[in-house]
Amino acid sequence: MSRPDLSFLLRAEQGAPAPAAAPSSQDERRGIERASGAVAALIAELRASQAELEAQNKVLRYSQAAAESASERFETLFSCVPLSLMVLDEHDIVVQANSMAHRSFQPSEADRPLTSLMPFVSAGDAPRVRAAFDAARREGTAEATEVVFHIGREGRITGDLHIARIEEPQQDAQPPLVQFLCAVIDQGPLLAERQALQRSAQALQERNAQLHASELRLEAVINSALDAIICVDQHQRITVFNPMAAMLFQCSTRDALGSPLVRFLPTAGQVLAFAQLTTQAGLGEMTALTAGGKELAVEVSVSFERHAEGETTTVFARDLTGRKRAEARRTELEAQLRESHKMQAVGTMAGGIAHDFNNILHAILGNVELAKAGCAADSAGMESLLEIEKAGHRARDLVRQILTFSRNEPPRRAAVSLADVARDTNRLLRVTMPPEIELSMHLPPDLPPVLADATQVEQALLNLCTNAIHAIGPRRGHIHLEAAPLQPDPRLRERLGLAEGGYVAVTVRDDGPGMDAATLSRIFEPFFTTKPVGQGTGLGLAVVHGVMRTHGGGIDVHSSPGHGSRFTLYFPVAQGAVAAAPAQAATPVPPASPHTPPGAGDRQRHVMYVDDDEALVFLVQRLLRRRGYAVSGFTDPHEATQALQSDPARYDLLVTDYNMPGYSGIDLVRAALAIRADLPVALASGYVTAEIEQAALAEGARALIHKPNDVQELCATVDRLVHGH
Repeated sequence: MSRPDLSFLLRAEQGAPAPAAAPSSQDERRGIERASGAVAALIAELRASQAELEAQNKVLRYSQAAAESASERFETLFSCVPLSLMVLDEHDIVVQANSMAHRSFQPSEADRPLTSLMPFVSAGDAPRVRAAFDAARREGTAEATEVVFHIGREGRITGDLHIARIEEPQQDAQPPLVQFLCAVIDQGPLLAERQALQRSAQALQERNAQLHASELRLEAVINSALDAIICVDQHQRITVFNPMAAMLFQCSTRDALGSPLVRFLPTAGQVLAFAQLTTQAGLGEMTALTAGGKELAVEVSVSFERHAEGETTTVFARDLTGRKRAEARRTELEAQLRESHKMQAVGTMAGGIAHDFNNILHAILGNVELAKAGCAADSAGMESLLEIEKAGHRARDLVRQILTFSRNEPPRRAAVSLADVARDTNRLLRVTMPPEIELSMHLPPDLPPVLADATQVEQALLNLCTNAIHAIGPRRGHIHLEAAPLQPDPRLRERLGLAEGGYVAVTVRDDGPGMDAATLSRIFEPFFTTKPVGQGTGLGLAVVHGVMRTHGGGIDVHSSPGHGSRFTLYFPVAQGAVAAAPAQAATPVPPASPHTPPGAGDRQRHVMYVDDDEALVFLVQRLLRRRGYAVSGFTDPHEATQALQSDPARYDLLVTDYNMPGYSGIDLVRAALAIRADLPVALASGYVTAEIEQAALAEGARALIHKPNDVQELCATVDRLVHGH
């Protein structure tokens, strides 16, 4: 504003014509001076007001310039800010919008124009947006987060709506115009990033859960593993010690953690270093130590793992104690199996030899019997024949011992009192026992009966005691026999092959010189003996072994040089049975003299005898003919079958050997009974097993004749079968 010009007042004062001269007076002069002063004061006041107005005008011009500049800056900022900005009136009409808002809400000319905001708001968010405008009207500002705006047909924006109330002043004292400055901040990228972060966080959470579950599974696997698992760090300090390791090394996990690995595996340091260099996983067998210092055999394998914190070594240790025990047991069982096979092979061979000896002895004893019948009782020939007969009987007893060893069939067992059998054995031994040797017995009165063949049990006890007598020799000694009931433990049952149940253990102990391991390994072999030639057959203990095997029992031996020997026999208890009274010794029957068989007055009875041994056929023919029988002898079973088929009624009895090449006695019995069903048939054999006896009786045989036998026994069997007694 320009400064007002007041000079006209001065010019008016100076150019006025002078008044008419009048007489001057003092009062007039003073009046004029007062008027001049008032004018000067007014001029000064006007000048001051002018200066103030000029200053105010200057401020106003500055304020106007600043307002114009601020308006320009606001317009520039409003237009250029990368946000959707718009000014709305109270009726949702867009008064002003920046270019960003137009690009966002109207991407193309075909889209809805940005004339109002609410049509763009989704139906679900519209109530929140209206509430935000109401709040801004009351409080000045408000916001609505994550509002969905529909753009065009398929587009959409998700953003935060910020609202600020503004007032536009009006002229003429009108109330200010209320408007709303709205800013839409697009949260699409932020939401996508947030969702990505949420997905990452969820994936990380799931991964952590999986990792935790994996750790739990790993911990469960480690804790339930049957092997000892030990983890050590790069300094070989234990960091993991599972329960099996605690059990194996007899050390608690708490005590083991932090300990050096060499505490339990003394050689682990060098071995692990070598294994790491060679990447070897299996270290093989190592010697470990328990917490108490006990040595253990373990099989060790390792794995190495490198990570950021260093290196972890996992050691797997498996206890070999059970395996070694099983291997030792297997070796023992294999040795027992080999021994069993050897004994079986020897028994089979001995049985075959005994069968051949039976035929020879049968011929010898039969011919001796015939020769005795033709010799005078006091002649030198009779004396020789008696010696031959005595030797034959000894040989027959020897063969019977061989057969006792070799037979596999169960004996005819009954409830037997071992105390009675032992006392009978004692009576027999007293007769021949040297006076320097003392025999004592301890037999409890309440011994249960056992299932056994009394004769074979007595033979086994006699053999053991006789063996002890020979072991003691000519010096003073002691033999002790005792018996006691017991229940074998599982290990003893397994070692001796005993079935479950009660047993009576009979022990024969002597204080002889004992035996070394080499002798112990062979004592049950037939014909093995440590006695001088002529003082033993080597069958005594073999027979004992055979007796116990056929009785379903067992024999246990303990001996060492200088400490004597102890033999223990285990007999199965006869459950619920009462022991039979001891059998009385049979009275010897003298040989029968030649006579005419009963019924001979009617007609001569005809016997067919079949054996592949020609000497036996000849002998039996002579023996039976002396007793008045007609005898047809055959060495070929096929010829015997043809003869029987050609004249079945001719024969009154068929006696056949069992073991004949190509055609057994069972086959001949079957063929003979097919020809003539009522023909009496007998089967003879020196090796009669339970299977043979059962098969013969099933085929119709009426008797079994054991070879070698006395002439009286053979003739008595023939008489009984021929005449039906």
